[in-house]
Amino acid sequence: MATLDSRPGLLGALNGKYHRAALLSFAVVVVAHWAEHLVQAFQIYALGWKTPDARGVLGIPFPKLISSEWLHYGYAIVMLVFLFALRKGFAGRSRQWWNLALGLQFWHHIEHLLLLIQAQTGWRLGGGTAPSSIIQLFIPRVELHLFYNTIVTIPMIIAMIVHRKAPAAERELTGCTCSPESRRELATAAS
Repeated sequence: MATLDSRPGLLGALNGKYHRAALLSFAVVVVAHWAEHLVQAFQIYALGWKTPDARGVLGIPFPKLISSEWLHYGYAIVMLVFLFALRKGFAGRSRQWWNLALGLQFWHHIEHLLLLIQAQTGWRLGGGTAPSSIIQLFIPRVELHLFYNTIVTIPMIIAMIVHRKAPAAERELTGCTCSPESRRELATAAS
């Protein structure tokens, strides 16, 4: 059985006593990214802006920032690192959902890596004029990335909900204190 004190290092702490705080921090990053994509979609579909002009929130004052493939690839890497780093804090069904999100994000990362390579080298997939990911050859970029964010976020949310309601046996496996029962147990033990 893993206990909070038996896991050494930062990853042990992030997946044990600080798992809840790490998940909340990660959720803030995910929600901020979602806000950018939703504002961009609003700019296109509700306001009628042309796609190149619809740059979300940050892209309006910082157009170079938002058009940089480095920014998009950086976010894909941050997502992948968080999903991997916080994985050991999950067990059972919640781990299965988290693993699904991790696998989907790995593919999303590959797509962004392909875009970054094209932006850096000038080579274009499919002979187009702009960098393109594999699936983007069939689905426009704005819609595709809304789809990718959706299919990564849904299993993440399910994993977190299932994780918070985990049975005692799963909580003992992870040493995590995310569930209300775990926090009550810690409070009782401390008093």
